[in-house]
Amino acid sequence: MTSTGALTPADAAVFETFVVPRYMAYFGELALELLLAGEGSRIAHLGCRTGYPDKKLVELAPSSTLTGVDESRAAIELARNKVAAAGDEGMEYLEAPRYPTALASESFSHAITLHPVASAAARVELFQEMHRLLYAGGQALVALPLRGSFQEVLDLLREYALKFDEGDLGRVVEEAMAGRHTIETLSEELEGVGLDDIDVEVRHTTLTFDSGRAFVEDPVTRLLVLPDVQTSMPKTDLSAPFDYVRDAVDKYWSEGKFELTLNVGCASARRVG
Repeated sequence: MTSTGALTPADAAVFETFVVPRYMAYFGELALELLLAGEGSRIAHLGCRTGYPDKKLVELAPSSTLTGVDESRAAIELARNKVAAAGDEGMEYLEAPRYPTALASESFSHAITLHPVASAAARVELFQEMHRLLYAGGQALVALPLRGSFQEVLDLLREYALKFDEGDLGRVVEEAMAGRHTIETLSEELEGVGLDDIDVEVRHTTLTFDSGRAFVEDPVTRLLVLPDVQTSMPKTDLSAPFDYVRDAVDKYWSEGKFELTLNVGCASARRVG
């Protein structure tokens, strides 16, 4: 499964309250722009976390239904509670610790995932599951950070490697930077699982924090940015390097705003057969 991991109830509440409007909205809004949905659509949201942007998805497609799955029970329960409190219909949420899920094959018109935090192998499993769930002509939407994202964090990891003469870490960081998806590599990965008619839209932006300390303490950093960077270097212990990054950001930007590069990409693809 690919997500922020098994969020605790406290983390799920923080994710919904702070991470969704401040960070996940960049990915959700771009996916909504590319959504091609008609009346009666059946939407699967993989790695749905607390259920954003599910209400907006079903509102764009009258008489549609949505099924969200995630490995985090706390996130699923929060998503269910939101639906119950609002009296919304047509949305259900299921705990799913792994792929493939128990959802029926070729039964959805749309499959969406936002910011999957996953190794290359796990990401392919996710895309294979999206292909499996879609019926012919169905649309897949994948929004994630593209190459160049989080550059400032990666630069500080390189600084750590140079300062402490850790050449292996320096090489791993360079490989992770080069290995992050571009428009072309994301398209190739989707094509590799059988999806076609791929179009990728990109939005370049920055996340602004009031100070280095604000970046260190922000739940976006803890729940998504640093886990995403760690996942890009799966065999490397980044505990000490991340401590260095936190201390360096706090020191270098103690009195000024810290800006983090974010290149949001969203791919629209089709299952053709």
